Amino acid sequence: MPVCFITQPIHPKAVAFLKEKGVQIRFASAPTMEATIAEVGNAEAVITRDLGFSGAALDAAPKLRIIACHGSGTNRIAVNEAAQRGILVTRAINANSRSVAEMTIALMLAGARKICAADTAVRAGNWDFRYKDPGMEVHGKTLGLVGFGAIARHVAQIARDGLGMKVMAWSPSVPHDVFVEHQVTNVSDLPDLLHEADVVSLHRPADASGKPTLTREMLGMLKDGSVVVNTSRGSAIDTRALQDSLRRGRLGAALLDVLPQEPPESDDPLLKDRNVVLTPHIGATTEEALTRMAMTCAHQVMACLTGQSPQYVVQPSIPVKS
Repeated sequence: MPVCFITQPIHPKAVAFLKEKGVQIRFASAPTMEATIAEVGNAEAVITRDLGFSGAALDAAPKLRIIACHGSGTNRIAVNEAAQRGILVTRAINANSRSVAEMTIALMLAGARKICAADTAVRAGNWDFRYKDPGMEVHGKTLGLVGFGAIARHVAQIARDGLGMKVMAWSPSVPHDVFVEHQVTNVSDLPDLLHEADVVSLHRPADASGKPTLTREMLGMLKDGSVVVNTSRGSAIDTRALQDSLRRGRLGAALLDVLPQEPPESDDPLLKDRNVVLTPHIGATTEEALTRMAMTCAHQVMACLTGQSPQYVVQPSIPVKS
């Protein structure tokens, strides 16, 4: 009986599906790489969420044939090393796009209308908050999308059709006709987008170099009072530079569902900044998205174990030696 090792909880429908197909399921005792390395053993398949799967974990799994990523980001998986060993790495492409897009819009509105600060004020008996800290109406404002993949395209549709926003995007790898199809202004240079946008939302994968997209220099190009939303990767923003901009009053708010370190250290300054709203990487955490991602992984595992070609196999960034 083949074994599928699961590093973090996934939707029970996918677990039941795999069991019905005759796959033995083992869960890690803790959602850590240490537990994964110690416990993966003879597994032929792995399903992992944002924990990833390291080179050391590969060393501990001599029978492994597939690593199915429960999402689209594989930056925490040793993709090149897996490819060198003939191990497939797959992604759950577009399974969570709508949920993350809706989370992006929710965070944008929370920042524009200071929802979290208002909630705190009411609970503290400060009803006068309503007279002292006005929010921003987003209708007619400009939304700048950094990246224009599936999630950003959903965000553009909601913002344009539902909220009456002007939408522009910067994404050098996307053909111009895609922007035209989605009625979004194609901006060729990131600085131009940052100068124009009232709200900036990040939707690009992590840079392999580790360099943030919004560096200190780029953050300095933003409009006074603008709002920054990040539901992509924590490494996409220089968070210290972001905090400096907030402290100086240049930015109106930062809404972050992702951080460079997750969970953050208890003394992380972002935790104390009243102009920062933090959520624990829950952009894809809806019943619908969790079901789609888990079932996509389960089908990919079964395809591999039965000698078929899984969908959405990740290609290594370096050539694989024959």
